[in-house]
Amino acid sequence: MKKSTLLALLAATGLGLGLSSCQEKESVTVKNQVSEETISQIKALGFTSTGALKVEGGVLVEGDIVLTNEMLASAPEQNMLRVGQDEQYRTNNLVSVGTGRTIRVAITTSLPSAYVTATDEAIRRFNAQNLRIKFLRVSSSYNILLSKAPAGSSYLASAGFPTNGNPFNSVQVNSDAIGTANASTYIATILAHEIGHCIGFRHTDYMSRQYSCGGAAVNEGASTVGAVYIPGTPSGPDPSSWMLACIGSGGNRPFNANDVTALNYVY
Repeated sequence: MKKSTLLALLAATGLGLGLSSCQEKESVTVKNQVSEETISQIKALGFTSTGALKVEGGVLVEGDIVLTNEMLASAPEQNMLRVGQDEQYRTNNLVSVGTGRTIRVAITTSLPSAYVTATDEAIRRFNAQNLRIKFLRVSSSYNILLSKAPAGSSYLASAGFPTNGNPFNSVQVNSDAIGTANASTYIATILAHEIGHCIGFRHTDYMSRQYSCGGAAVNEGASTVGAVYIPGTPSGPDPSSWMLACIGSGGNRPFNANDVTALNYVY
């Protein structure tokens, strides 16, 4: 499937959103712009500052990743890092699972019922791998809450990375833009992608988001934190990875063999 660009979507639907779980608007309002100091902090953490937006509690980078104010203020850890093209990557922030841990996922009633179906499918995909980390949909006492994104959001979904051994606790979903079609394929893929961030995975093509998103190539170069190569994953392009930065509308990316390798190595 060809990856749709923001301009193509504007022409087709009039929406100010890209056809991907990670594509941002090309222009943002002044109130959402970030300072030069924040841009420097983003780069120091090893993330792409292009298109960064202020959001509640932090800043949105790479289209769908929330860096909290606490993370931005933290001193980067020194860590060996392999910089390449499209290998699988994780962050230094992972979920503590010990010999096994179940992550409880809830959905607010503000999201359509199709998102319950999509969440169940995303959970099924993870649990089918028999990892030490497992997921369970609940109605209360959650570890991750899926909720509706604020009106006018310029992203399709957003999430962050683990802290203190716990998953990021929020996935915000722009259901108005995504719609309700293809719940067990397209929407499930978006939600599985965001849950992937919540447990510490970065974009497979983080060093060149042009690969899946189009547009200009973005490469921040080597950094001290934020992208740790997962052994056993490919050194070349991986066109069907669930953690690619962008996906065409209606697309479906269940875990491929390299995704399974990455999941089993980390969890």
